[in-house]
Amino acid sequence: MNPHLRRLLSFLAVLLSFAWAFASPNDARADDDRFSAGGYFRISARPDFQGGKSKLGLWNISGRLLNESQWAALEMRLQLIKQTPGTNEVWTSLHAKIEGGSAHAADLLNGSLGAFALTQLYAKAGNVLIEDVVWQVGTLDFYFGDLGLYDMKFAEIFYETVGLSATWSSPMADILVGIGDSGYLKHSNGYSPVLTFGAAARIRPVDGFELGLGAELFYEPSVDGSENSPHQTKFAKDTGVSKEAFIRHEVLQTYAENLVSASAFEPNYPTPTALSAFSYNLVGYLGFGKLGALKWNNLFFNFKRLHPEQYYIENYNGIEKRIYIKEWTDDRYQFNIGDEMNLEIVKERFDLTWAAMFGYHFDKDDEISASERNRMIWSIVARGQIYVTQTAHILAETSFAQEKSLNGNLWRSSAGSIWKNNAGIVDALRGLEYGDLDVRNTWQGKIGFVINPSGYGIFSRPSLRLLYGVQYSNMHNAFDNSNVETQSQSNEFYGNDFKSIPDNHWHHVISIEAEAWF
Repeated sequence: MNPHLRRLLSFLAVLLSFAWAFASPNDARADDDRFSAGGYFRISARPDFQGGKSKLGLWNISGRLLNESQWAALEMRLQLIKQTPGTNEVWTSLHAKIEGGSAHAADLLNGSLGAFALTQLYAKAGNVLIEDVVWQVGTLDFYFGDLGLYDMKFAEIFYETVGLSATWSSPMADILVGIGDSGYLKHSNGYSPVLTFGAAARIRPVDGFELGLGAELFYEPSVDGSENSPHQTKFAKDTGVSKEAFIRHEVLQTYAENLVSASAFEPNYPTPTALSAFSYNLVGYLGFGKLGALKWNNLFFNFKRLHPEQYYIENYNGIEKRIYIKEWTDDRYQFNIGDEMNLEIVKERFDLTWAAMFGYHFDKDDEISASERNRMIWSIVARGQIYVTQTAHILAETSFAQEKSLNGNLWRSSAGSIWKNNAGIVDALRGLEYGDLDVRNTWQGKIGFVINPSGYGIFSRPSLRLLYGVQYSNMHNAFDNSNVETQSQSNEFYGNDFKSIPDNHWHHVISIEAEAWF
């Protein structure tokens, strides 16, 4: 079935199930507030006269403003048994969330339903068996909060998990435990069960202070006969196959070149060895505020061991093989931490929010190639909002971000940077570096007018904005674009004179946009 049609049918099925329950011949008609819906959207018009695709930069490390595209989300709830506040009566509700990143005439997908998905579908039941405990069956996504200026969720667990969770709540603490399967989102079409166990706790000992900790563990067992379960294709040392061959995707070529004859290829090719896989994610949160000018401060962090990959397919001289790579991808780690502070500098005149983040990502299985798996990143973003009137505001934001590759050059400083790097030879290891920069620095500035009908507040919504944004990066063309950079002599835009391709370090956009919660 066409995937777009499948998504559309899923969407309609959810809506019909809610409509059926709402219209059922019990007392639903009398309780017309049993069904509720809310959501979020942002849409923008950003004409880009530099060959760009309507984003100021490459990603949210410089702040989400002008670096995100369209988005829409609709979350629905149906109370099958209504909750009565202040009592321990049983209650239950159904929830569904549909979201995606496209809008008609506003991006490349033009509002295609293929850009949307049913990302949340679950049922909740409270005070069943145990008082003050809420049971959840279905998708289990949980997070302590997010960095609003970045739109990043560092303290999140169960994002990939479908299963069962239980949450006990009191005025001073919340405790969550859960179990489920994360195999479909981790592996998609190559599904293999990934058992997931997790827990999180948040305490509120005094007003204005919160502390949260959480963890999730992923275990993927070996399944006899399953081509998708964890395996490793292990080659003898005399074949010359190494991690470098894997990184280059030259495993079959290296293996074949070290054989005495081509006829020995198939009989001696190793069968994959069955293994199990393990990964984890540790998260934390610290929140405090209500202290003078400080409204609230959020600190989030995570430390994770990424789940290994399954396999990839190589072709060499008409031979096609799956290369199983569990042991070549199971030592990848990330540490991320971010803080955001909301300040009321002058009441109803000027608010300031600043945020900073740091990330250290390392791959013990790959210590020779430049990639985003081995990098150190940090940035700082500050946004101020002046309230000319209660609803008319002036917004200004600035940011600086730095990304450092830990294994050599990863970015290009100019269209002809290859000619500045070792006389046209990328590196001595035949392409494990790229370009001539191992550090990418990016500065952004944004300013404009804002109309917030609901009044004061940097995060007050709905928000109607007219903004100008500018970016400078030491990387050439550091934004999504359609600019031609090929060094080929058949380059129809620059012909043989490809060294004259202009360097592009500045990027400017104007944005008319709306953002709202509803």
